[in-house]
Amino acid sequence: MLTPLQSQVGLLALLQALLLINNVTLIAVNGLAGATLATDPIFATLPVTGYVLGAALTSMLAARVMRLHGRRVGYTVGAIFALAGSLLAWWAVSIGSLVLLVSATFVLGVYNAFGASYRFAAADAAEAWRPDFKAQAISLVLAAGIAGGVVGPWLSKYTRDWLPTLFAGSYLALAAFAVASLVLAQWLKVPESKGQSAQGPARRLREILAQPVAFSAVLIAALSYGVMNLVMVATPLAMKVCDHPYSAAASVLSWHVIGMFAPGLVTGSLIKRFGVIRIIVAGCLLMLVCAVIALSGIEIWHFTVALFTLGVGWNFMYTGATALLTTCYRPSEKNSVQGFNDACVFAVMVTSSLSSGALLHIQGWYTINALSIPCILVALGAALWVSRSQGWALGQVK
Repeated sequence: MLTPLQSQVGLLALLQALLLINNVTLIAVNGLAGATLATDPIFATLPVTGYVLGAALTSMLAARVMRLHGRRVGYTVGAIFALAGSLLAWWAVSIGSLVLLVSATFVLGVYNAFGASYRFAAADAAEAWRPDFKAQAISLVLAAGIAGGVVGPWLSKYTRDWLPTLFAGSYLALAAFAVASLVLAQWLKVPESKGQSAQGPARRLREILAQPVAFSAVLIAALSYGVMNLVMVATPLAMKVCDHPYSAAASVLSWHVIGMFAPGLVTGSLIKRFGVIRIIVAGCLLMLVCAVIALSGIEIWHFTVALFTLGVGWNFMYTGATALLTTCYRPSEKNSVQGFNDACVFAVMVTSSLSSGALLHIQGWYTINALSIPCILVALGAALWVSRSQGWALGQVK
């Protein structure tokens, strides 16, 4: 018999899996679908940008909906947007409209704005039933994203030719996963955190972010996603330029997403044992290793190892930043802080996805990876600044 915590974390993990199947499939096809519809290669990643922009512009709205109406209603609304966006994208590629495809991916981005908080919902569940399990709950829900690494590339590979128009079948298949998400959301019952009334009224967001821990957590989360997105979005296009087959690009993305989410099975335990700052620092170092590998060659194995390493580094940085952020706010402040955090993440992703295609076309694969290095160093500096400013040893912060 499952405990309430186990059932809710398990349900959130299933929702996370469906979200990442959607995300990875879109990563695999959006840039290539855009390239087939765009008159200029610079605009190939516009559908990717539309997806991230939709999430960035609606993150605070999603947080407000969930604050007023609860997680279940919020995730139901998100699933409806996923269904609508998938059908619209299918229609867009069927009629050959880049503008309509960008609009469709924007709608799909709204789904991502709601789904981005699944990990925070898991933290809420742990806070209510077992506070010492918070880091593990976050990492286990994120680990469910491994389904995206397995199913997403497979889905994009075998559905791209389903219908007469290339990629139309991929978008249509995502509608089925949206329906599954819609159904599962109805079973969600995440309770309010304990002690909400005892911790006082909500502070202003500016006051919360004035804390070095809060500011650094948001910065690290945003930079980890920005760097990861910059490299990941460019990868299928870069491999096409290097004359590698689409099947190889799908395999690379699969290993990348496995690297992103498989460590979630142990990241929470590692945070509990070694401290969140050490895990974040390890993630930064792994991302630097990714850049070095990517700069050393363009064979398939270079792409595979670099993208897998990038995924693991992202997992450590992003899970660590999420766990760090949950220590900075009161229960009454959680929705606004979480929404702001995700808005910052998506805003950085908008910049990286919008610039990724143009940088690749104008400057090349090496420039993209070289530009990632200073961003990673800033995140590393922020983690060390938190450790020093709070008087914490690298392993002390749990």
